[in-house]
Amino acid sequence: MDEEGYTVTLDNGRARFTSRQEQTIEVSVFLFLIIPSMILSFFAKEEGEISFIITAWAIITRDLALMSLVLFFLWRNAESIGSIGWRWGNIWHEALIGLALFPVFFVLLGIVGALLQGIGFNVPTASQPQFLIVKGIPEMLLAFLLVVVVAVVEETIFRGYLLLRFLHITQSKTWSVLVSAVVFSLGHGYEGSAGVGTVGIMGAVFAVIYLWRGSIVAPVIIHFLQDFIGILVAPFLSGQ
Repeated sequence: MDEEGYTVTLDNGRARFTSRQEQTIEVSVFLFLIIPSMILSFFAKEEGEISFIITAWAIITRDLALMSLVLFFLWRNAESIGSIGWRWGNIWHEALIGLALFPVFFVLLGIVGALLQGIGFNVPTASQPQFLIVKGIPEMLLAFLLVVVVAVVEETIFRGYLLLRFLHITQSKTWSVLVSAVVFSLGHGYEGSAGVGTVGIMGAVFAVIYLWRGSIVAPVIIHFLQDFIGILVAPFLSGQ
């Protein structure tokens, strides 16, 4: 116990802080870095001059930077990557579970989106923002890289890192799932209130699956497939 009342242990020569106060400070700093830019998504215009290439690389570099910050927090706290759900021993089994759950998840998410629109939640007038419309083979390859990075990084951040931190801070699985889902939904303001609500529910489902499995793999697989269909498959089939 140090002079400020924190419980400190040493692992491989590094200090590990285990108090809820320390984790609250750490999470507050992290949220301050990501929430302001996520809120700006509510002011994104449906038609704009920003190209998909610029948008994709901006998202990829931002996500990798945030992932690096999370890995730094883990290193500083002497926590392994397995502590946030990246366990390799049963990775293929967890991947199959994600594949098996996806069809049910996809159908239910579509129903939820329709219900939210039916009760008055709004959607953008355009089916896809201009900055997310993919044109040509090079952009399709970049889009594939984008959905891989987003699925891995966002699940690591919002489920593996933030969800567990919220759980340690609040001591409540219910509140942890709800808060992490709300934070996750903030970056989708350009999809309208129906999209934000749907994404929030999607985040809550990912959180429940993660807590159930104790692994991040199944949520990553489902997240990847959802974005792959939304960004690459659906616009292609609709002729955009």
